[in-house]
Amino acid sequence: MSEGCCGPALDQTQAVEQRYGAAALEQEACLCTPVAFDASLLKVIPEEVVERDYGCGDPTRWVRLGDTVLDLGSGSGKNAFICAQVVGGDGAVIGVDRNADMLELARVAAPVVAERIGYSNVRFLEGAIEALDAPTPTGELLIPSASVDVVLSNCVLNLVNPSARSALLANIRRVLRPSGRVAISDIVCDRPVPQHLQQDPDLWSGCISGAWEEDAFLADFRALGFEDVSYADRSEKPWRVVEGIEFRAVTLTGVLGAG
Repeated sequence: MSEGCCGPALDQTQAVEQRYGAAALEQEACLCTPVAFDASLLKVIPEEVVERDYGCGDPTRWVRLGDTVLDLGSGSGKNAFICAQVVGGDGAVIGVDRNADMLELARVAAPVVAERIGYSNVRFLEGAIEALDAPTPTGELLIPSASVDVVLSNCVLNLVNPSARSALLANIRRVLRPSGRVAISDIVCDRPVPQHLQQDPDLWSGCISGAWEEDAFLADFRALGFEDVSYADRSEKPWRVVEGIEFRAVTLTGVLGAG
């Protein structure tokens, strides 16, 4: 932790790395909120990948045949492997994650899934989701501009340091092709999260204290130029209530406008 004006400030990245590194090695039931996926798409995915996936929605339902998909915070790879089957052999799926243990889990599973479905269309890259424009050793951007059809994420955007949110949103906009889409499952809250909760490493890494406010989440994507922005899924009951603040799971969808 670095020193803040009121004592040590939380290092959000370190808190997330430690918790998700451990969760890649051993299943943790308390991370995010489980949802049901199409069982037929899970059959080819190794059990350890399914068990160590942590999310709060199913953004894969908005992926189409032939899409190039970017999965932000791909974790164990479950969402990416589901998308691999939906997009088919002519599509492609790119997962980006910064956690070495999660990447290892996903990369080991990739050839297994490829053999079972009959083609290989998934790759996993190491990187921060807010820094998709970081240069690779060859000088190219981690994810080239206007190179993907849909960006999806499952309970990960809330883990990004608030100071990097602008860069995260700008990169989502940058990598999408014209008329590109987003399907973002995440946790939102009904009022601002006070600073003392933002400094709790368990609440931060547990997808709580980094949550966007519900209205602001929609507004931020509209401000990027997305149209038809709405919550395609929104849990009626809160997932958690902390100090009177309601936290619930949503899936935000939108289409990039022509402007």
